[in-house]
Amino acid sequence: MEDIDKQIAEAPLSKEESKAQFIEQTEKLGIKHTFDFDEAWEIGQEIRRRNNFRDRISDIEQQGHDNDIWMSEEDLHNLNPIKNSFADGCYIREIFNPANELLVTKIHKKEHPFFLMSGEMSILTDDGVVYLKAPHHGITKVGTKRIIYTHTDCVFVTVHATELTDVKEIEEEVIAKDFADPTITANDLKLLKKII
Repeated sequence: MEDIDKQIAEAPLSKEESKAQFIEQTEKLGIKHTFDFDEAWEIGQEIRRRNNFRDRISDIEQQGHDNDIWMSEEDLHNLNPIKNSFADGCYIREIFNPANELLVTKIHKKEHPFFLMSGEMSILTDDGVVYLKAPHHGITKVGTKRIIYTHTDCVFVTVHATELTDVKEIEEEVIAKDFADPTITANDLKLLKKII
């Protein structure tokens, strides 16, 4: 496996070459798979796509810090007031984002609904740039990190299932420090198993 890992990093094979290697190694090792080569290839492509985006967005965030593009935490909180509400096992977080603001979100480790209540924004996601105009709602998936540009003043609401009522504790429960968080990696594996 070390040879294959080294090969992937240094001289990746074409799909045809990979298929030949897959068949050869499967026969050589006497492995019986619950998936075929094309499914394995798609899983590999999805992992690479996801990891490339995560590396890219982390690099953009770091470059922004290095070049003083991002606001300080204090300025961010002053310009983007948050209203916290609670209702029977739900934490509702409403944030106001002024027009022409560039923001990078944190890494979400729990799936939850979001609602763009007013305004227009463009969001860099792992599927490319998405333009949203209120009213709009969607689901934030585990492992999501975004870069947002607000075209107008926006009001954005997220809802999180939790019994906690302390906002700092809730953030620890729903936000990952990095993509290596066990919750994120476990979810990645779960999503890949669905493909199989």
